[in-house]
Amino acid sequence: MVRRFYDLPSLTALAIFEASARHRSFKLAAGELNVTPSAVSRQIRALECEFDVPLFSRQPNGVELTPEGQDLYEVLSSGFARASAVVHRIKMRDRVQNVTIACTNAVATMWLMPRMCEFWRENPDLQIDHLISDNMRDYRRADIDLRIRYGGGVWPDETAEPLLREWIYPVASPAFARARAKARAADIPSLPLLHVDWLEPDWTGWDEFLKRAAIAHGWLGGRRFSSLAVTFQAAQDDQGVALGWHQLVRPLIVERRLVRFTELVQPAPGGYYLTWNDHRELSKAATTLKHWLLDVAERTELSAPS
Repeated sequence: MVRRFYDLPSLTALAIFEASARHRSFKLAAGELNVTPSAVSRQIRALECEFDVPLFSRQPNGVELTPEGQDLYEVLSSGFARASAVVHRIKMRDRVQNVTIACTNAVATMWLMPRMCEFWRENPDLQIDHLISDNMRDYRRADIDLRIRYGGGVWPDETAEPLLREWIYPVASPAFARARAKARAADIPSLPLLHVDWLEPDWTGWDEFLKRAAIAHGWLGGRRFSSLAVTFQAAQDDQGVALGWHQLVRPLIVERRLVRFTELVQPAPGGYYLTWNDHRELSKAATTLKHWLLDVAERTELSAPS
């Protein structure tokens, strides 16, 4: 029997495992790889038999990685990302004028796009593609050159450079605020709250915000959204109080579509960063966009709210 040089299982099985671990779903992995869910299950079982250890814990609503599965996923994810970066670089060698940047819907709508017209005028020959998604798993795609991310500034296999500082404060529509003109910060937990859920763990919600302000509260009711932009729209429609992110929400306040609600304000625990792949050299076009973004952020960054 011929022994494989690296003594690895089938690369097909490893690719199926990586997709299943990334999606936390055999069904979604099957859809991505254009195979049947039963084929995915067979390959996963074959790996588990070869390793003599379970890689997934099967749950009624999906699958979760075991500690051994997590170890395998981390090394495969990093290795596949590096291989994908090299393949991407080879494919793009004659298309260096193309740059792909990823960011959330709120950052794209409320910060990036209002400024991009300046870049387009200055660089008409560069093709900029925008991947706009609130699902951070999409940011691992190999065709992404630059990312605008919120957090602490440390992500696996990414170089991060600070872009914008951030502050958080409650906001509401002018009509909502007028109707509750006597409300104080301590009253906020009893008011209709608008929550942004299902985002990255670094994202600050009402519970964390109120705890940091030392405001006692129990269970917090209200409406929940998976999009910050939609949450701001609900606030404009008199639906409740939202957490305003200063760098993003300030134009709405200037236009009086939203107003600050109480004087409560906190520095955000994270900030916005511009990131790129550690293992892939930026093209000349991507470097041009990177420097422009850092420059425009420095020129337009808002100071701390008073």
